[in-house]
Amino acid sequence: MRTLLVTLALALLGPFAAAQALRLTPVAAGLQNPWSLAFLPGFEQHGRLLVTERPGRLRVVERDGRLSAPIRGLPPVVARGQGGLLDIALHPGFERNGLVYWSYSEPAPQGQRGNSTAVARGRLDLAALALRDVQVVFRQAPKVESDAHFGSRLVFARDGTLFVTLGDRYSRRADAQTLDNHHGKVVRIADDGSVPADNPFVKQAGALPEIWSYGHRNLQGAALHPASGALWVHEHGPQGGDELNIATRGANHGWPVITQGREYGSGLPIGEGTARADVVPALTTWVPSIAPSGMAFVTGERYPAWRGQLLVGALKARLLVRLELDGTRVVREHRHELGLRVRDVRQGPDGLVYLLSDDDEDGRVWRIEP
Repeated sequence: MRTLLVTLALALLGPFAAAQALRLTPVAAGLQNPWSLAFLPGFEQHGRLLVTERPGRLRVVERDGRLSAPIRGLPPVVARGQGGLLDIALHPGFERNGLVYWSYSEPAPQGQRGNSTAVARGRLDLAALALRDVQVVFRQAPKVESDAHFGSRLVFARDGTLFVTLGDRYSRRADAQTLDNHHGKVVRIADDGSVPADNPFVKQAGALPEIWSYGHRNLQGAALHPASGALWVHEHGPQGGDELNIATRGANHGWPVITQGREYGSGLPIGEGTARADVVPALTTWVPSIAPSGMAFVTGERYPAWRGQLLVGALKARLLVRLELDGTRVVREHRHELGLRVRDVRQGPDGLVYLLSDDDEDGRVWRIEP
């Protein structure tokens, strides 16, 4: 596969900057709706990584771009609409325990209706291309009949707990404001699925103890800030109102009562306004929507001018958005026109940035060359 030179228009919040060239190298091709990737230990030597495909396949990508056969042992997924096999993350102790975690849309038990986001884990046997000892560690509740807004990103915190971002399921958006369900929430669990004792709603009657923050719509990007360790997330808004937030312990992030999004079709405002004293304001909002997905902080030395900045992929807008930060304040936005539906963004152990482009037949893994 050839390296491609893509011209990028850098759209600033002030005057437009001159176009710059960015070198994108395809790492692997022929994937069907790739959703997430994870780098295997020793990546700098062997170049192997894991990639999920939304129809329900997990594959190993070799350094030369070869795709393995699908890894066996995954539970059934609901591969309809936005559902399917979603995020993947290695346990912080993977080199010792071999545990891999993944999120997916899970069907209701036989004889029942509906589906929801679930998180499972298993021990990866690379030689056999199989997952062993698979168990579900979290299930979003309740299950509903919807093919939309599953979330879902997985991020291990520095203390070893696991953050899971969850969509509002589209048809149940009012649930995002109540604590008796997992719709439109960020949840925090231990690596075995148990509830950490210091979660914010553990002792609140009627609240699900896994909940970390609420008032979200459909979160498809999450990353730990490299200095503070705080969880930064972004979420899709309707017809505008995509948001970048810091998922704050016990906080209400507003959806669907406080938003800049508007109703599909009518274009009417949603909720009661764009700000309220008890709602944590977004760090930045995109109007019109860019459909953000995937997110990574740049921490290495391979892109000196980008160090400390935040990269956000965009599906609808086919962009890579680069945000300059001053602490928690977004001071400038650069828009890189890629012509790709960017589903995921990761910084690899080699310090380089990797992207997934979402496509029904020829989804790809890309590497951004310095």
